[in-house]
Amino acid sequence: MVINSAGSGAEVGRVLVECDGAIAFVTLSHPGRLNAISIAMWQALADIFTTLSNNKTLRCVVLRGEGGNFAAGADIREFPRARADLAGVMHYHTQVLAPALAAIAACVHPVLAQIDGVCVGGGLEIASQCDLRIAGNSSRFGVPINRLGFPMAPDEMRGLLALVGRATTLEILLEGRVFGAAEALSKGLLTRVLPDDQVAGDVMRTARKLARGAPMAARINKQTVARLCAHSAPLSESELGAFFNYAESRDHLEGVRAFLAGQEPEFSGD
Repeated sequence: MVINSAGSGAEVGRVLVECDGAIAFVTLSHPGRLNAISIAMWQALADIFTTLSNNKTLRCVVLRGEGGNFAAGADIREFPRARADLAGVMHYHTQVLAPALAAIAACVHPVLAQIDGVCVGGGLEIASQCDLRIAGNSSRFGVPINRLGFPMAPDEMRGLLALVGRATTLEILLEGRVFGAAEALSKGLLTRVLPDDQVAGDVMRTARKLARGAPMAARINKQTVARLCAHSAPLSESELGAFFNYAESRDHLEGVRAFLAGQEPEFSGD
């Protein structure tokens, strides 16, 4: 069931949202453009992921592309209008792209990228903000924007840098190559690579597994990873208190109870 469709049609692309129980599916759709991401689509992503993050009935979000490709980066046809001068370039990258990537990264639910075909430029930036990335053998990756004469903006680099580190980020950006899934896996860009016809099935199995887990634990794990990656200092007393506050939660008690009873836990997120 499609519960939301953001965008203005095929010409500028759309972002579709469907829900199957506790799993939400966010689909990039720009027919004929390899799902190149328009301004309308970037804005829709920011709004959609903010909304999904506030939906406490969800347990997992799957982000994918339509028609055999993930996303071929930003829609360059919009550049002459949207990035015509310094003010336009700054607005485009800080007020259009950055909020979308930040919303994906800030989503409290686990976000799983299903990657088919092309995943380059802005598509790779989006995938880098997801928690898990499962790709097909024939998928392709890279950031060839050096051919367009501009660097990767700081807020767009943040996810890639956190994922693969300084050396690999510079390799990807300076060489500007498009490379295959096996190399992407070796660089740390992917969680795993499967034959193309097995990706969708594996993503569904993984999403259901994530949805069965304790949602509060998933939220805390995501928050803790973000904190430890951002700051190397040990957690303060207040941060430790907030972390261990789960001790008397319903989910914690239910998980231990169900394990000892040999039963499947029923988590509520509380």
